[in-house]
Order: sequence, then C-alpha cells, then structure tokens
Amino acid sequence: MYRENLLRQPRQKLALNPKDRISIFGQESGGEGFETAIKQIVDQAITSDKVIDIFEAAGIEKPELSILSDEFLLEVQGMNHKNLAIELLKKILNDEIKSRLRTNLVKSKAFLEMLESAIKKYQNNLLTTAQIIEELIRIAKEVKESDKEGEKLGLSTEEVAFYNALETNDSAVKVLGDETLKTIAREIADKVKKNTTIDWTIRESARAKLMVLVKRTLTKYGYPPDKQQKAIDTVLKQAELLADFINSEI
Repeated sequence: MYRENLLRQPRQKLALNPKDRISIFGQESGGEGFETAIKQIVDQAITSDKVIDIFEAAGIEKPELSILSDEFLLEVQGMNHKNLAIELLKKILNDEIKSRLRTNLVKSKAFLEMLESAIKKYQNNLLTTAQIIEELIRIAKEVKESDKEGEKLGLSTEEVAFYNALETNDSAVKVLGDETLKTIAREIADKVKKNTTIDWTIRESARAKLMVLVKRTLTKYGYPPDKQQKAIDTVLKQAELLADFINSEI
C-alpha cells in the first residue's frame, strides 16, 4: 500500500472542514471516536492524490526550516495523543521519502521498506505505541542524515544516486574500494547527463546506448560480472527518474 502511495504525486489541496477540526482536535476530543477520526483524516491524506494540511489538523505549527529537525521530532514525540503522533509521523515520512524518490531511488526504497516494516510490526502488536514512535523517529533521523551523504563522499546529488545503485554494501562490490566506486558513480552520472534527452525514456535506442556505456564503465573498473546486470537495471531506472525530474523543472 505504501509503495503504491509513494509513487503518487500530490496535485490538489484537500480542505479540512473547520467544524471537523474543532470536534476532532479540540478540547472535547478523546476516546475511541477521536482516535478513529484521526486515522481517517491521515489515511485520506496518505491514500489520496490530494494534500491535507496535517499540521493544521493536528494543531501543530509547521516548522519553518526542516520538518525532520530534532526540535520538531521532539515536539511530536511529546504530543499527548500518541496515536495522532504515530499517524503524523507516518504522513511526514511518507511525504519526505516521496520527495526523495526521483533523486535517489535506492535510498528511497530502503527507507520505504523500513517504514513498512515498522508499521507492520506495530499492527501485529510486536511494538508498543511508545516503541513505534521511537522507531519512526529513528527512521526520520536516518532520512535526514542521508541528505548529508553527498557532502561526506564528495559527490553531487546525481552522483550519490548512482553510487547507491552500485550495491556498495555488497561484499563482492566493497573489495573495489570506496574511491573506485565513487569514480564509477561520477562517470556513470556524466554519461547519463550526456545521453538523456526529453524523450529518451521512450526511445529504445537511447536506452540501449546508455546500457552499453554503463556496462563498459563497470567492466573497466572490475565491477563483479555477476552483479552488473542488476546495477545496470537500477542505473537505468534512476536515470529515467532523474530525467523526468529535470524535465519537470524546465
């Protein structure tokens, strides 16, 4: 469910009825009906292609800087209605991961799997309310920390995306060394930039050419042959997402 929702791009704003806000989040709120109403509103925000102002609904001031700041996460953790905190964190993480999908497919999928796993454990009563909140906040902090990866590696946003596509945590790949992997990522990013056009995603010849270029680069640096096809497939998917992102910004 969350994987499908992640791919949806928000188009319209979903207005929250002021009367609903007062009855659901006002001083008289409480009990099972309150929690059910919370979940219905947030579920609508997540499963719909519309946007709900979840901060307004929760009665929390939207942070001016980072939505994943330690200060904001601490505020959410300290909310009196813990089920609302859970739903709010789910919504925030869903949106934050979605915003990173086009620029880093591998990382986004990894974070999505973490989110799905945590929610499933909670639904199966393997995590308490306090534990799921802690887990969601931990994931949020990892998402935030991942934004610094490029700076740490000395790579651009695009280069980091292809660096992650190389399965750098695989033992057979690690033996190449970090510097070699970064060099491969830089070369692949450069080739992608030079060989993607506005309509390249529908031109098989362009995709075939890029596939050959990526394979040559991997072979040149001794990338494990049995790992190459998966890396190539991931690179092509990432290239397509980046091309769509760049074209949408034009």
